[in-house]
Amino acid sequence: MSNFAGMEDLLADFLTEAGELLSDVDNKLVELEKQPNDKNLLNDIFRGFHTIKGGAGFLNATPLVELCHRTENLFDKLRSGGLSLTPEIMDTIMVATGTVRQMFDALHQKQMPASANASLLGALDAILSGQAPAAVPKAAAPAPQAPAAGEPNWPALLGAVSGQAAAPSAAHPAEAATRMDAIQTIQPLKPKAAAPVGQAPAAKETTIRVDTTRLDMVLNLSGEIGLTKNRLTTLRADILAGKTDGGTLKALDEAVSQLDLLVGDLQNAVMKTRMQPIGRLFQKYPRLARDVARQLGKDVELVLAGEETEIDKTMIEDLNDPLVHLIRNAVDHGVETTEERTIAGKPTKSLVKLSAMQIGDHIIIEIADDGKGMRPDVLRRKAVEKGLIDLETANTLDDRQSFNLIFLPGFSTKEQISDVSGRGVGMDVVKTNISKLNGRIDINSAAGHGTTITISLPLTLAILPVLLVRLGEQPFAVPLALVREIIPINVKEIQQVSGRATMVVRDEVLPIRSLASLIGWPEKTPAYGVLMQTAETTFILGIDGFVGRDDVVIKPLLDIKPRGIAGATLSGDGDVVLVLDMEELLSSSTTETRASLFV
Repeated sequence: MSNFAGMEDLLADFLTEAGELLSDVDNKLVELEKQPNDKNLLNDIFRGFHTIKGGAGFLNATPLVELCHRTENLFDKLRSGGLSLTPEIMDTIMVATGTVRQMFDALHQKQMPASANASLLGALDAILSGQAPAAVPKAAAPAPQAPAAGEPNWPALLGAVSGQAAAPSAAHPAEAATRMDAIQTIQPLKPKAAAPVGQAPAAKETTIRVDTTRLDMVLNLSGEIGLTKNRLTTLRADILAGKTDGGTLKALDEAVSQLDLLVGDLQNAVMKTRMQPIGRLFQKYPRLARDVARQLGKDVELVLAGEETEIDKTMIEDLNDPLVHLIRNAVDHGVETTEERTIAGKPTKSLVKLSAMQIGDHIIIEIADDGKGMRPDVLRRKAVEKGLIDLETANTLDDRQSFNLIFLPGFSTKEQISDVSGRGVGMDVVKTNISKLNGRIDINSAAGHGTTITISLPLTLAILPVLLVRLGEQPFAVPLALVREIIPINVKEIQQVSGRATMVVRDEVLPIRSLASLIGWPEKTPAYGVLMQTAETTFILGIDGFVGRDDVVIKPLLDIKPRGIAGATLSGDGDVVLVLDMEELLSSSTTETRASLFV
């Protein structure tokens, strides 16, 4: 039973406000380390702990109250001049804020947090009594959860979503909606991986703050749509009664056009209610960069830019883990120690810049450092040494492809394993998570000057521009962001290079990957090719035909996540269309498309 029965609303409000307040305190602590005598910072941090303590008191969260009370008293002494900030005191404060955040995690699970570590409380008491603090243990990080896995059963899956195991052909919108609902009732092909025993799943925030002006816009547009619907109902009754003169048909056309405009405006307005400043995510990272740098004995400053850029709320949550990996890697792998920078003639302080901007209908996030950069030849050699690629493949890679080797599972340039990195885990997860957001990740690096990692993401995941292609009579959708062009495939132009089917397109030799072979269907010579570019490769996807471009709403397949399938949607004529996850489909396929198959 919950420890906060009857107080759920108060708890939710507290966690939202206190979480933002604690993130602000973390950032101010990083600034305080640079300006230890700044009275304004000391006052702000004191008030932050005081406010958190007050809210925790209303909830009777005694362990949190006790910890905040001690930390609040410490800052009271610092701002009054009774104490001077030292690196040891700052380390103790940082552990205290980390412990507060862990207590918040327990509260998210509606459980009373455990008391703070006795050594932490003892260190705070020692500081308050004027003594040097003893060593304080670091807060333990939660164990990662195993991801769910699933393999596609293409005949069953396509049979279900094409109506054989779902619903009949949907010619009417209501039937189409019923058919779309049927997508979400397909039984799982494989059970989902269970979470470790005794480990609660991470709580995901389900609330969002929305400007009332945006809600007013949604309300006004919904009212106008209601009026237009009434007009269409009247016109429908007139037409059914036999009134089909020019004036009636013109009025019908105008009403449909008006409805089209209003629905588009409403769609945009609803999208805006989901948009949040990315700065709410960015504010977590100065503390992260500071802690990693201090652990490694480096002097690093994280600079933020573009915090006002807005992005879909759900994407903000899913971006957290990839950005944590990238910032840690920038501090660990990217920048040098102060001694190395002095020898290289660089400023002793390293800079890592995290920025965001909107370009068209995409959000661009960059993580740039002024460190030692990457050498393509070293990356190729390491990949060969670890058995990730063979020497022949390594010799064919250009610089861009060599940089992308860091995304291979198990790749690392570290000679020694540390608490921060060296196990070859992380960058492959980053690429996988960005791909799940229909994004791309690119690397640009110059030896001796630094590395820039660029992430390109759609503004929202709610609507996806796609190219509708055909394999036999079955339609599929591929993300339009990956498509460069559509070309005809002439069997006479297919060449065999290293046993694989290829074509030359404007002096570029590109492999042909048949969609039929990727999903395990009987193969024949494709009539068309979709020239596609992912983060790692450029290739030609062989298909039978194409339908056109569309903007679709993706629906998940309930309880299953087949490899290579991002979800499903409805075409304009009511057909169910599977949306392909090309990068996952390519990585999971073991079938090579060979020229001998195209006969």
